[in-house]
This record gives sequence, structure tokens and C-alpha cells, in this order.
Amino acid sequence: MKKREQVKRKDNVIFFPGLDKRLTDKGLESLEKKKFHEAIPLLEEARELDPDNENILIGLVLAYFEAGAFQKAKALAKEMLLKGIGDYFQMVDLYLTVLIQLHEYREIVTTIEALLDEREIPPEKHDHFLTILQFSRRMAEGREQQEIEEEEPQDSEDPFLNLLALKNINEQMLVIANLADKNIRPYLDEMTDYLKSEAGHPFLKTMLLHVLKEQEIDRELIVEKFTIEEKVNPLKLPEVREQPKMLAIKTLLEEQLENKNPGLYENTVSMLERTFFICYPLEMEPESNEAWAASFNMLAQEYLGMDAEIGKLARKYGAETLDIEKARMQIETIEKISYPNI
Repeated sequence: MKKREQVKRKDNVIFFPGLDKRLTDKGLESLEKKKFHEAIPLLEEARELDPDNENILIGLVLAYFEAGAFQKAKALAKEMLLKGIGDYFQMVDLYLTVLIQLHEYREIVTTIEALLDEREIPPEKHDHFLTILQFSRRMAEGREQQEIEEEEPQDSEDPFLNLLALKNINEQMLVIANLADKNIRPYLDEMTDYLKSEAGHPFLKTMLLHVLKEQEIDRELIVEKFTIEEKVNPLKLPEVREQPKMLAIKTLLEEQLENKNPGLYENTVSMLERTFFICYPLEMEPESNEAWAASFNMLAQEYLGMDAEIGKLARKYGAETLDIEKARMQIETIEKISYPNI
């Protein structure tokens, strides 16, 4: 005989059995459809009924994040870490992502340094966390220096960024990162020159485009990356994390890998997001999303020491082997220069 589900009460209010599951399912469905403001109240209500449910809490963190409620996302992610809810290092990654969005670089440094002191970071994630740590240290130092300079009396603001005159990429990165809190219009001509210059680093050009888009710059300009020039209007560009081609490829990878091999899926998606961050806003050839998905899958397998057969992957994704090889060559090239040596 089927066991009756226990009735839940809160403040003398009786909830129907299964209500928490229905709310969770509806909330996660809204999240998947990118209806973040619709998902939040559903998942918050589900949390009231089942406060330690991992799926509800992760869904709620993601919904807060995507809706721009970064402080709520931070508080909930931190609470989950302290309670040990969810995969620990996945939650650390999620927490750090929220902190980066909030520009709380000192907190990132403290968090990662604590992980390193505990010597519990898995070997495959060590370089990942070390890169974030080094970047965040630089950003924190840059922000602290900026605060000191702002407190000192100045006759006038320097009208130049001197990006191309700075030979050190780290210095260029700090200058661009600090633009997020400034009115960038006095620097538009110089930013435009950097975007079309062959000397500019692709990673930093994406950072510049993000700043231009955030400040709603509505003008046509030229971006040069990988010897390709493209005219773009920052205001009309998609968000870096919402590039349609990247999302389509991610969906293909999700269908093939997420349930069968979550570790491979995570590594493949990380490579996908790195590549498209660097390429942004270019539309790279080949056109076939299936070929790109197969290429990312193949390279991720090879990086993890797994056998990868191009013919088998071509059949799996319904792609041409020549297109897969073409995409693979570009990914490998981009991987070599993807991030500055910070």
C-alpha cells in the first residue's frame, strides 16, 4: 500500500501534499524558459516548504542572478556553502561568479585563499581557481589604488586612457575594468582606436565592448579580431553570455553530455564560453552549430585524456568531418591566446 505523503504545516496553515514539488517544477520550468522574475516567487514559496532542497536553492540562486538580484544570489549561495548543500566546488564556482558580477574582488581573494590553505581543491580545478585568484588580486589592488586617488584632490581628470601606450596587458586590463564606474564618453575615440587596432588583445576588446554596451553607446564602430574586421553597434549587440550561436551549441552539448557525463559536459561548456568570450562579437566559420559542438566535445575529451574519434562524433552530432576539423583548428588557436597572463 502506498505510503501517504506527510501533510506540511507553517504557522498553523496546512499545505496540500506535493505542493512543494509542483511549485519547484513550475519554478524550474520558468527558469529554463528565462522567465526569471516569474521563477523567483515560485521557488521562494517552494523553499518555504522545503528549505534545504538542493534543486530549489540552486534554481533560486540562478534566478536571482539572471534577474540582476546579485545581493540575494550572493547571500543564498553563501548560506548553501556554509550548510554544505549541493556539490561544494560547483557552489564555490557559482558564488565566485556572483562576486565577480558585484566586483567584490577582495572577497574572492579571501575565499580562494581559504580553499588553497585547506588543500582540498581537486587537481583539475587548481589552475582554474589560481587564475581567478590572480585576476582578483590585481582587480582588488587596482580598485584600492583608484579609491586612494579619488580621495586625493585633483585639478582635472586625465582625458586619456593611453591603452595602446601601455605595453603590459595587466595594466590595460585594470584601466578597462575601472571604466565600469566612469562616464566613458570622454574616452570613446581612444576606445574605438583600441578596438580596431591589431595590437589590442581580443580578451580586452570584449571587455571594452561590454562596457560600451552597458553604457548604451549607440554608434557604429570597427572591431578587429583574428585579422577579421567587423562593423558593430555596441547597443545592438547581444550580451556576451547570451550570444545566440553559443547558446545553440550549448543546447546540443547539453542534449548529448549533461546526463551521460556531467564532468565532461562542465569542461566542454567552459571551453565553449571561453572561446565565444574571446571571439565576441564575430560570427566564426563554419556555420554549422553541430560541427562546433562536436569539436568542443572532441577537444574536451582529449584534454581529459579520453579517446575521441572524429568519425563517431560526426555521426553523433550530424556534422561533416571537414567542418569539425575547421572549427577545431580555430578553438585550439583561441585557447592559446584566450586569456592574458595575469
